[in-house]
Amino acid sequence: MALAPRLDLRQSQSLVMTPQLQQAIKLLALSNLEIETFIGEALEANPLLEAGEVRREDGGDEPGEAQAPSEYEADSAGGDEALDIDPGALDHDRDTGDGEWGSALSAPGGAADDLPGIEERHTSGETLAEHLDAQVGAVAGDVREEFLARHIIGLLDEAGYLRSDLAEVARDLGVPLAEAERALEVVQALEPTGVGARNLGECLALQAKEADRYDPCMARLIDNLDLVARGEVSRLKRMCDVDDEDFADMLAELRAYDPRPGLAFGAAEAGAVVPDILLTRDRAGSWKIALNPASLPRVVVNREYVVELREDCRDKASRGWLREKLADARWLVKALDQRQRTILAVAAQIVEQQAGFFAKGVSQLKPLTLRRVAEEIEMHESTVSRVTSNKYLHCERGTFELKYFFTSGVGSADGDGASAESVKARIRALTEAEDPKKILSDDKLVDLLKAEGFDIARRTVAKYREAAGIGSSVERRRAKKLRAAG
Repeated sequence: MALAPRLDLRQSQSLVMTPQLQQAIKLLALSNLEIETFIGEALEANPLLEAGEVRREDGGDEPGEAQAPSEYEADSAGGDEALDIDPGALDHDRDTGDGEWGSALSAPGGAADDLPGIEERHTSGETLAEHLDAQVGAVAGDVREEFLARHIIGLLDEAGYLRSDLAEVARDLGVPLAEAERALEVVQALEPTGVGARNLGECLALQAKEADRYDPCMARLIDNLDLVARGEVSRLKRMCDVDDEDFADMLAELRAYDPRPGLAFGAAEAGAVVPDILLTRDRAGSWKIALNPASLPRVVVNREYVVELREDCRDKASRGWLREKLADARWLVKALDQRQRTILAVAAQIVEQQAGFFAKGVSQLKPLTLRRVAEEIEMHESTVSRVTSNKYLHCERGTFELKYFFTSGVGSADGDGASAESVKARIRALTEAEDPKKILSDDKLVDLLKAEGFDIARRTVAKYREAAGIGSSVERRRAKKLRAAG
C-alpha cells in the first residue's frame, strides 16, 4: 500500500467545559457566605447587577424576575428550567488539566473577576477539624458513635479543647451521657494526642498516657498544676513521694507535652458558623426546610439602568458591550437560582432519609451514602458531594455540616442498608458459634454474611473483625485449642 498524506473528516462528541459551566460547578461547593464574596466581586465588575430582592412582578423579557427559592416545595424545588445552560452537564466531572477545575476560572463572558477557590481562602493549610474528621471513621465503633464524635469535633476550639458541657451536648442529641462520653473517648484517641480535653490537666494526662508515663506519681503532679505554677517544689515532691531526680524527670516530661495541640493546624475561618439551611417544624408537625435569609445571596439586574443604557448605546461596539454584560448578569441570576434549588433538593432528601434522627436523636441515625441521595433526586453523585461541602443545617438539635449525615454502612438485601455495628455483631456471633475444628476464614464469613443479606467485601469483613477485637482464623484456632486443653 502506498503511503501518502491525506485529510479525513471525523465526528465525535465531547463535553466542553465552558467558563459558565465551570463557574456553575464551582458555585455548588461554596457556602452562602462565600457566595456573598463572589457576588460582591460580580457587582463591582458588572454595572447592570445590583444587590436586592428578586421580584416576580411581571413577565417581561428582562432578566431578574425569577425569585430564587427560599423554601423547599416538593413540586418545584427540583426544576431545571431556570438555567440556559444544560443543568445535566453539572453532573459530570472533567479535569481541565490545571488542577480540579483549573487554577483560575473566568467569570461568564470574561466580564467579572476570577472566582478564587476555597483553598485560597484557607491560608493556614489543613484545619484541626479536617485532620480529625479524616481519622474518626477508622476509630469509631458504629455509625452513631462516628456521628457523635464528628459533632464533638465540630465543637472543639482552635487549641483542641472541648469547652461545651458534655451533658448538654448529649441532651441536645437525644443520647445518654454515657454514650456521649464514649464518643468523646473516640475523639481523645485521635492524633494529635490531647485533643478533646476539657481542661489543661486532662490534656496533659492524655499525653502522659500516650507516652506510658501516667503512673500515680505523674497523676498527682498533673492534678496539682496550680502548685507547679507557683513553684512549690517541696510540697509537690512530698505529695508525689519522689526524690529530687525523679521529680526533675517528671517535670521535664510534663513540660515537653503540648498544652494546646490544636494550634499545630491551620485555623478555621473566624467567627461562628452561620447555617445555610434552617429546619423547623410547623404546627402540624411537618418539617419545613428553608435557606437562611441572613446569608441568602440576593442579586438582580437593574432594569432601569439597562433601559437607560440601551437608549444611549447607538454604535455597534456599545451595543455589543451591553449584550455581553446583560448575558453575564442573566446567567448569574439563573445560576444562583439553580444552586439554591439544588441545595434545597439535597437537604430535603437528607431530612427524609434521616427523619428519625431529627425526631428522636442519634439512636435513629441510618447509614446513608451520597449515591443514595443522588439517585433519589436524579443527580450525579459528584453534584451531591459538592452541595454537601461547606453547608450547615440548623435544627432543634444543633447545627450540623451536611456531610455528617452520610454515615458508614453496608448494603443489605432489603436495600435499606445495615450499620457497621450490626455487621460487627453478626461477625462476632458467627465466630463465637464456630466449630473449634472448623474455624471460619474471612472468605467463609463473607459467604455466610451474603447468605444473610449483607453485601460486603472480604477486606471489609477483615476490617470489621479487627475493629470488633476478633482475631484472625489462625489466632482463634490457637485460642480455642488452648481453652479446650485447659
